[in-house]
Amino acid sequence: MNNRERMKNRERMKNRGYFLLICMTMLSMQASSNTASRFVLSSADKELATNVPLVYMANAFGCTGGNTSPELHWSGAPVGTLSFVLTLFDPDERSTPSGWWHWIVYDLPPATESLPKGAGVPNSAALPAGTLQGRSDLGEDAYHGPCPAKGDPPHRYTFTIYALNVAKLPVTAGSSGAMVTSVAQEHLLGKAVFVVRYGR
Repeated sequence: MNNRERMKNRERMKNRGYFLLICMTMLSMQASSNTASRFVLSSADKELATNVPLVYMANAFGCTGGNTSPELHWSGAPVGTLSFVLTLFDPDERSTPSGWWHWIVYDLPPATESLPKGAGVPNSAALPAGTLQGRSDLGEDAYHGPCPAKGDPPHRYTFTIYALNVAKLPVTAGSSGAMVTSVAQEHLLGKAVFVVRYGR
């Protein structure tokens, strides 16, 4: 084999190596994208997908609901998740320019995959050890259910699970929803959202 043939063989091998590297990079990017897209939040209560049953509604402001937090579960959290934050927020509340925080849960351990129905009571024993509840806009460290004003267009009640790269969120106990979610953005690995629309 002369020098010219050797050079051609080397060039072919180099091109083949570049091609394999590009293919492997594309497969890795696709796998990462697929992993991120599998992060999902949902509820075992199928009715909650289209409506807010009375049991989850507030028992205040003219509503007579059970004020019970729903069962929620999630899967597909990003690799490296060290804790979760869970919130329920109404961006359509007209009585305040900043929406309304109904529930804030933070420092959920990374092995947590669900919260049972009714976990949002004050000083809840149903939450994993070390988990904290933030202050809702009703002024309580607990869940309080939806109660949109009569005649309003349906509000968007937005459940969000945030996956974080810290085990403990650096906020004080009883922090507001705005504070918890603002600090969470600095440690965010991914999030999943579950929206329920409801009017009365």
